[in-house]
Amino acid sequence: MISTGIVRSIDSLGRVVLPKELRTTYDITPDTPLEIFTDGDSIIMRKYHAQGSCVFCGDISPDAVLLHGKYVCPACRKALGK
Repeated sequence: MISTGIVRSIDSLGRVVLPKELRTTYDITPDTPLEIFTDGDSIIMRKYHAQGSCVFCGDISPDAVLLHGKYVCPACRKALGK
């Protein structure tokens, strides 16, 4: 893990604010689903992608192709010219 040097407190409702720099860098908008994991005494958050969903558009297609561990749907493959 890489330390950002950013420290935030939890408010009385249990909320933590993600700094704008991180939201912008990781393209996290108010409607972005985040998945929460634990590892020992660590809490890990990452953008949620349903199993088998396209890495580009998020659609789930039975015709999606697995490429380097990521799924790509037919529409995105066409847009990429492959």
